[in-house]
Amino acid sequence: MSRYPGGDPLDQDIFDAMTEFVALMLQRGERLAEQFDVPVSCVKAMRRVDGAVTMKDLGLQLHCDPSFVTMIADALEQRGLAKREPNTADRRIKNLVLTERGLEVKAALEREARGLMPWARALDHGEREQLLTLIRKMTNAMTVPPDRQAAELAGFEEVR
Repeated sequence: MSRYPGGDPLDQDIFDAMTEFVALMLQRGERLAEQFDVPVSCVKAMRRVDGAVTMKDLGLQLHCDPSFVTMIADALEQRGLAKREPNTADRRIKNLVLTERGLEVKAALEREARGLMPWARALDHGEREQLLTLIRKMTNAMTVPPDRQAAELAGFEEVR
């Protein structure tokens, strides 16, 4: 019997499995952040900083409010991992740049994170490619308007 009246048991099992998987990945991320004494939000931001990035662009990449980007920048600066610098094209704009120590921590975080990726151990190359394709397909289904999804399924390139 279905746990949710009218629900497809397979869909429910997928939802439960995904929920468990995401929760475990979040726990691993939290432990990694704790290991390096960096808030989780800062770990995510550090992965996005390659050279200099404007605060606005970082916010867009992280899908967060500008005030949250300021909080992240403050936390990184307090730890000596990043600094704010004026943008060369427009001094009113601030870039976030990792310090030498920040680059070292970023590299160490990325090495550790690679070791925590279960798909790297559990799946062969072909399976990982399939997984990536499926994740992108599901992500697209959540971000593309339903009328466009129908057009894509029908084989039309663009709906106007």
